[in-house]
Amino acid sequence: MIIKKLSSLSKEEKEKIIDRNKLNFQEIFDVVNSILNDVKEKGDEAVRYYTEKFDKVVLNNFKVSNEEIEDAYNLVDYSVVEALEKAKENIYYFHNEQLKNIKELKVERSYGTLGQIVRPIEKVCCYVPGGRAFYPSSVLMTTIPAKVAGCKEICITSPPTKEGKGNPATLIAGDIVGVRDIYKIGGVQAIGAFAYGTETIPKVNLIVGPGNVYVTLAKKLVYGEVGIDFLAGPSEVLIISDEKSNSKYIAIDIIAQAEHDVNASCVVLTTSKQKAEEIKKEILNLLEKVERKEIVKESLKNLYILYGELDDLIQFSNEYAPEHLEILIENPESILDRIDNAGSVFLGKYTPVPVGDYASGTNHVLPTSGAAKFSSGLNVETFLKKITYQKLTKEGLEELKDVIITLAEAEGLINHADAIKMRFKKDI
Repeated sequence: MIIKKLSSLSKEEKEKIIDRNKLNFQEIFDVVNSILNDVKEKGDEAVRYYTEKFDKVVLNNFKVSNEEIEDAYNLVDYSVVEALEKAKENIYYFHNEQLKNIKELKVERSYGTLGQIVRPIEKVCCYVPGGRAFYPSSVLMTTIPAKVAGCKEICITSPPTKEGKGNPATLIAGDIVGVRDIYKIGGVQAIGAFAYGTETIPKVNLIVGPGNVYVTLAKKLVYGEVGIDFLAGPSEVLIISDEKSNSKYIAIDIIAQAEHDVNASCVVLTTSKQKAEEIKKEILNLLEKVERKEIVKESLKNLYILYGELDDLIQFSNEYAPEHLEILIENPESILDRIDNAGSVFLGKYTPVPVGDYASGTNHVLPTSGAAKFSSGLNVETFLKKITYQKLTKEGLEELKDVIITLAEAEGLINHADAIKMRFKKDI
């Protein structure tokens, strides 16, 4: 853990913090590309081979049966089912409200009618991470906006358990939202299978959801064959705090984020050196008694606690563009309109990141590694296409024809110009 005055950071130090966890695919490119090519050429055979190689299970059927989904309810505590139901309700509510603000357009101009229609992407695969842990919450976060958008075919894929089954909580989450097309395959082979299609796995139009660096590169490489949401790296949080903020809350929130991964990125910004030292002390106090201690300790080796003027903290936060931004100052709403770059913002001491991770209703699939500068988190619009249209009368075309012909000829596209001219020839 490093405490420093923000204004004292060298250019190199600042860039090191801001350029955290930039995805470097060079070392794994050949491996991932080879797996994708195998899946494209050999279909189910390749998927089965790589599932056995990496997940250590032999799968005869990749799709989870209805019986397996039904059996899952006997393997999971009912309190988990109830929690998933409540979270589903809140996530649906928020994403339904998002849909209300996505408008179709019809605009009348002197030369004709212009418009925009909105259509759902038809076939979607939601990738849900697995392996070291399983994430039924990610089932809700990826499938619900797709359902709200009106996607016709939605499937889930997630790595199998060691027994070659689907994780019970993942299966229940899918069943709760009404998605029963669930596949128990993960990794690069899963991305390739749904991008290209195999004998038993459908080709889709869009693949969404987070995964490890291999999955992320696979999504990058199949983009163009299918759409993707974005490339997500390790999880991260940045906290803006002031002298009145609760240091214990900040400490546990940092530790909560650090437990995700040894590569998780955590930054604390505060308005005084005294508060910075107090936060560090609280983190150290908690470290000896937390769960997942080794992961947390490794992750926090690169924790920066920076202090300075509030205006400078806000500017730094916008340059950093965090996946999760907690604002723990006395009046957090007062600076919300100055936040330009963040995946999701958490306002006030009773709104820690886990609120959005699980149950408030906003989405937890968010851009990382500074991608919040140019992309949004997963939302209903991710699953929609906007199609524009126009209709002109002959009089309307006449109004625009000189502009079109002039520009087409200037670009050397003579047939474009002739397509306009022909409509005004008297003998046609």
